[in-house]
Amino acid sequence: MVNRKVAEILTHSLRGSLAMAVLFGVCAVSDAQTQSAEERDNLHEPVFRVSKAAKNVNEPRNTPPATKVKGPEKHPLDEALAMAQNSLDHIDRTIRDYTCTLIKRERVNGELLQHEFMFCKVRHSRVQDGRQVPFSVYLHFNKPTTMARREVLFVEGMNDDKFTVREGGFRGKFLPTVSLLPTSTLAMNGNRYPITEIGIKTLTKRLIEKGQRDRNLGMCKVRTIKGAKIDQRPCTMLEVRHDQRQPQFDFHLARVFVDDELNVPIRYEAYDWPKAEGASPELIEEYTYKNLKVNQGLTDTDFSTENPAYRF
Repeated sequence: MVNRKVAEILTHSLRGSLAMAVLFGVCAVSDAQTQSAEERDNLHEPVFRVSKAAKNVNEPRNTPPATKVKGPEKHPLDEALAMAQNSLDHIDRTIRDYTCTLIKRERVNGELLQHEFMFCKVRHSRVQDGRQVPFSVYLHFNKPTTMARREVLFVEGMNDDKFTVREGGFRGKFLPTVSLLPTSTLAMNGNRYPITEIGIKTLTKRLIEKGQRDRNLGMCKVRTIKGAKIDQRPCTMLEVRHDQRQPQFDFHLARVFVDDELNVPIRYEAYDWPKAEGASPELIEEYTYKNLKVNQGLTDTDFSTENPAYRF
């Protein structure tokens, strides 16, 4: 059991996120043991843009972005929901695991925290050779310096469904390896979501759930734009906007960037309503998956505290 002094230090040092929100950010490398110095040092914020030549497939030229469709049989979100479902089906059929670098930023308790960069290994739950392979996550934090070298490990159904964490930064020299419940107060300090919500599959599921909910609640403005890019990777951008603040809506504006080649979301960003007329919307959360590399053949060793490349 962690004594009170260690718990206090951990509470302060675990600010940021030990888990990604289901939603985006990644800069992949082939394997934690073979990650090159160049890849580890490539820790910059994601570059994303929608070029002037990008085509809004929902709207003819010189028409406003809002498209109101009457009747329950058709809704502006229908195309986006179909695209998200297609992506989820693709993930279920073809993606067993992946590596990446997750770039994450969240607003927690009203405070916008700094960007976090973490190398990730994720393995999807599946049945293989008659054996149930559990959902598994390994994280190695690279930035900011206060979190550098922090390691987090979670395997569903193991360790009483707790995740294991070895702190990084200066404090990592003194603090022990501990196990925490994903939704415990200490684990959730400085985080919007528990580690069980991390990954592109969960992100896609949550996007579908939010889309179906918003479809049932009424009209919203939707844009689908081809030709967007995330760090030079061609993407299709889906944008959903709620102009009027209502209790049932949890964002004013959200954008999803779906990688055209991989057919998975690689960036999600959501904004709150402006606090004053003429002000800009405030960022709620953003996740970017850079250099996503799928089906790397990850094994139990990649998700073991006994792995000699780890510090647990």
